[in-house]
Amino acid sequence: MLKHIIRSSKSAVLALALAAVSFSGLANDKLTVFAAASMTNVLQDLSAEFRHIQPQTDVVFSFASSSVLARQIDEGAPADIFVSANLKWADFLQEKGKIIADSRKIVAGNKLVMIAPKSVGELKFDLNREEWLKYLGKNFLSVGDPEHVPAGIYAKAALTKLNQWDKVEKQLARAANVRAALTLVERGEAPLGIVYATDAAASDKVQVVGMFPAGSYEAVEYPAAIVSGHDSETAQAFMAFLGTDNAKAVLQKYGFSVE
Repeated sequence: MLKHIIRSSKSAVLALALAAVSFSGLANDKLTVFAAASMTNVLQDLSAEFRHIQPQTDVVFSFASSSVLARQIDEGAPADIFVSANLKWADFLQEKGKIIADSRKIVAGNKLVMIAPKSVGELKFDLNREEWLKYLGKNFLSVGDPEHVPAGIYAKAALTKLNQWDKVEKQLARAANVRAALTLVERGEAPLGIVYATDAAASDKVQVVGMFPAGSYEAVEYPAAIVSGHDSETAQAFMAFLGTDNAKAVLQKYGFSVE
């Protein structure tokens, strides 16, 4: 009887061990992507497309200003892939050896626009002229903080080129990222804001009231790269996926430009 109990116990232990191995083999991979806030909607959509190719992979995102994310990666945050809204913060990490230079590529482009709440009725401004400044009056202009947020850096460059920066610098509502700048306008807390064209398109509460002229700011480009020490097959597969025709079609659907 005792021998039978021992044999049964050994069989149970073996069964549990095999079940554990089987479960481990089915466990999902996890890919952590740190990405610019302006890519929130499109990357969530793209991750769903990626799951059709690699159903065993869970893609987890952290969306914020590119500057915040780059500094977190520099301090050791466990990101696998970094997608920036400008070249500056990708360069910052590359110079520190925190991203794999050979994996880096431009995945999308964007444009800079001025927005207002839809609730105020239709508005249109020629941003080469200063009529929008008169409309703004003494109110605040919502924009990503020009000290570090890419959208704000582009905005400062454009307004400087148009000789309007000095006239509005002290009236900025400096948001932590471009989506926060969008939110202030959506809520009517700022009568005007500067965001990317894709952010405006993602909202049903704002309208584009002006396009910043070509040449008034550097081209908005989104470099993506694998973080050093995280060069897994899954990371490589996701980077390759971003360059596929299917991924480009999704990016274009959201208003991003692709090559």
